Amino acid sequence: MNLRRHYLVIFILSGLLLGCNTHMNQSKEKNAKDILGNPDYLAMSYGGYRHTTRDIQPTIAELKEDLLILEAMDIKFLRTYHTKLKQASNLVKAIHELKEKDPSFEMYVMLGAWIDCENAWTDAPNHDSENADENAAEVERAVNMAQTYPEIVKVIAVGNEAMVHWAASYYVKPSIILKYVNQLQNLKIKGKLSKDLWITSSDNFASWGGGDNSYHNKDLTELINAVDYVSVHTYPFHDTHYNADFWYDNKADETLNDEEKIQAAIQRAKKYAKGQYQATKKYIESLGIQKPIHIGETGWASSSNQQYGVNGSKAADEYKEKLYYEAMRTWTNEAGLSCFYFEAFDEPWKDATNPLGSENHFGLIAINNEVKYVLWDAFDKGTFEGLVRNGKPLKKSYNGDLSKLLEEVSVPSLKKQVPAEISK
Repeated sequence: MNLRRHYLVIFILSGLLLGCNTHMNQSKEKNAKDILGNPDYLAMSYGGYRHTTRDIQPTIAELKEDLLILEAMDIKFLRTYHTKLKQASNLVKAIHELKEKDPSFEMYVMLGAWIDCENAWTDAPNHDSENADENAAEVERAVNMAQTYPEIVKVIAVGNEAMVHWAASYYVKPSIILKYVNQLQNLKIKGKLSKDLWITSSDNFASWGGGDNSYHNKDLTELINAVDYVSVHTYPFHDTHYNADFWYDNKADETLNDEEKIQAAIQRAKKYAKGQYQATKKYIESLGIQKPIHIGETGWASSSNQQYGVNGSKAADEYKEKLYYEAMRTWTNEAGLSCFYFEAFDEPWKDATNPLGSENHFGLIAINNEVKYVLWDAFDKGTFEGLVRNGKPLKKSYNGDLSKLLEEVSVPSLKKQVPAEISK
């Protein structure tokens, strides 16, 4: 072999090797450890229910519509809540089919397994025992999905707000959650689940020890040790009614104009959320435990005809929703936290008897295909061009007229102006 041919062979082989390595790096599977806390993998809670009842499950075709919209929004990590309903299994199947069609499509799932106490949703819930058959079936289905779609399912969350005491219809003691977390961790040890699959429970900050001492017990400590990370919920929106000291402020607000008052209130809401996160972190560290903590759920409703509307805390509107969303994304991205924002799309089943109830309006996109104010800039940039929901294109709320939107924005009252029955 002459010298020229020798170098040519080396050049070709080097190019092939480089190309191979580049392909391997591009196709390297992401794990929960890579995704959680990575601002390139924004997280979102997702249901996709389009009707006033969950008896009508979203179809795979409908889920694909939503997935393409979410991808356009740079969302790459979705959280579900049940495995009994078809939504979760159809979702991972829809993601799988989109990935088969386009290998560059990237979406991962935090799969929720719903947990109830014995006699949940009756007049006599037994919080000392569990709904054993249903709970075991929820977890088993989660295992099956994680085994079938390991490239998609990256986290299993045992329970949703399943330990917080105000969930009076169904909450369980930490020992029940611990049992299933240990079961899943043992399956990882045995090689029946991926060692890179992370296990958690997703619950209110108080349930993780960040609130009053009634939650502090041995089983909770064991649970914190057992999970791969702690998934914390924080809802300043709800506490504009239930614990409104941070919301109805203060003498300094008297000097601000209306826009500044609203911005100041949302900044206090962000501070309130950060405080609940920090309280949880402080408690966990006081136990001598170092554990990743991420925001499993937070959100802000855009409408309410009850305690969060104009006759209540005046929290609910699209303007404040945008400010809160942006404030939380900025904080969590800078802090290296994932934030499963609640939620992508409005779900009218959540308060089916009251269409204007706040629970129906936490989405960034309304059920009539209107993208809310938080997404107007993305809409104007062409983010949703060519995408449809229910076969129809998306459009801007208020026909994109900011002045009309602002007509429905209420300024939070000064504390001295709040009626006694609201401020209690």
